[in-house]
Amino acid sequence: MSALNTSLFKARTPVALAIMVCAFALLALSGVAFGSSWIPMDQVASVILGAGEKTQRLIVLQLRLPRVVIAALAGGGMAVAGYLLQKVTRNALASPSVLGVIDGAALGVVLFLALLSNESNTLIIPIGYQPLAALAGAVLGITLVFLLSGRQSSSAVRLLLFGIAMAAVFKAMVMVLILIGPIYRASQASRWLAGSVNEINWSEIQITLVMLVPLLVMAVLAARKMPPADLDEVSARSIGLNLPVFRIVIFALAAGLTAVSVAFVGGVGFIGLMAPHLARLMVGRNVYAGLLGSFLLGAIMLVGADLIVRVLFSPVEVPAGTVTAVIGAPYFLFLLMSRQRHDG
Repeated sequence: MSALNTSLFKARTPVALAIMVCAFALLALSGVAFGSSWIPMDQVASVILGAGEKTQRLIVLQLRLPRVVIAALAGGGMAVAGYLLQKVTRNALASPSVLGVIDGAALGVVLFLALLSNESNTLIIPIGYQPLAALAGAVLGITLVFLLSGRQSSSAVRLLLFGIAMAAVFKAMVMVLILIGPIYRASQASRWLAGSVNEINWSEIQITLVMLVPLLVMAVLAARKMPPADLDEVSARSIGLNLPVFRIVIFALAAGLTAVSVAFVGGVGFIGLMAPHLARLMVGRNVYAGLLGSFLLGAIMLVGADLIVRVLFSPVEVPAGTVTAVIGAPYFLFLLMSRQRHDG
């Protein structure tokens, strides 16, 4: 029966991935077509291919397409980070938000905005350094989780518990900084924390691409050793894999992916939890299919969330992170209760 199930998964994996690609393409086109004014999809395609009227080109190329592209990159990056974390900890509840990575990145960005702005509401250094601030905060968060876990840092449960605790501490620090910091930066920090893909420009997308693509390549390379990470400590050592060290490498990689993904769009939560879990259900346990499926589903989720808030709340700009939170929080509780029933 196990062999039959494996064969069925292998047979349906290409179909599932093809469906994801089609769904993403449709959502991406819809994300560019919908807004304060409707642009037919054939005209959207025409503009992307280099034709179209001047007004349509402005709307498509400068306003709508950038937010679709950044949503796809950020959602996909967070989903891959979540896949790595869930795989290496063997825990479906692991995600960048649960392990304090997103909140650490949030602290880094809020400090960046608070300390490096002048009274005229202008950053004194280029915005291109914001991903580095997010990365520093994310690395700080994951490092503190490991240090607090001590000699038992290889325990997935212990890491999750300390990750949740550190996330709460970072949230409190961020709120304090917003309250006592410059009032002209409070609104921007609050918008970042909610998670929003509007007001994105191509230079920020370029920065994200330059930093995200190498990390995604590293994730694919690390996937070659990912299946043994499902084994216990003794079995991993028997095949020459130092599991604690491998986990540290994967956690650092996940922290980098998360930090770059959220640097400009903000602390969008739960994508790193939902997308990998759904990807495994759809494509099985193959790590390469799981990584690609997670990226596609993460992109679909954030592009879809942004499309929902634009359609339902136009002309008000509601952060896309509100949709992922509304859907993700109940999903997390569902997984938690399912796990409790399974554990007895």
